[in-house]
Amino acid sequence: MSDPCVSATVQIDARPDVVYGLITDLPTLASLAEEAVAMEWRTGGAVRQGAVFAGHNQNGSKRWSTKCTVTEAEPGRLFAFDVRHTVFPIARWQYDIVASDGGCVVTESTWDRRPGWFRKLAGRATGVTDRVAADTKNIELTLQRLKQRAEAG
Repeated sequence: MSDPCVSATVQIDARPDVVYGLITDLPTLASLAEEAVAMEWRTGGAVRQGAVFAGHNQNGSKRWSTKCTVTEAEPGRLFAFDVRHTVFPIARWQYDIVASDGGCVVTESTWDRRPGWFRKLAGRATGVTDRVAADTKNIELTLQRLKQRAEAG
């Protein structure tokens, strides 16, 4: 797989299994993420490869929904999913968790998978013309919120 478009890392003073539990609880993940307003299981209802969930997002007055398919689910280590809008690939999101000094290091990464011609349309639909800049800011916010939530116990 190619390098991610955006990636950031944070040290969290909480066990990897605790952090994994927060990331894979869809209502919690939606509350941590900047653009997501809700996420719910569509098939499977459990964190496992192949399970599908809907993501509902908002940026200002712009709203959109996506279909997300879990591609990796390794408790305490890795959670990843592919995002689509109708038939179009949008992105891959991945959370890598590595035990470290009684806590863990979490890296959140994303890959933009939109076809080139679709990016301009997506920018109008979402109000985000610079996806890399937006994702850079959003990942930093998500990781800080995750750290605060996990360390609060």
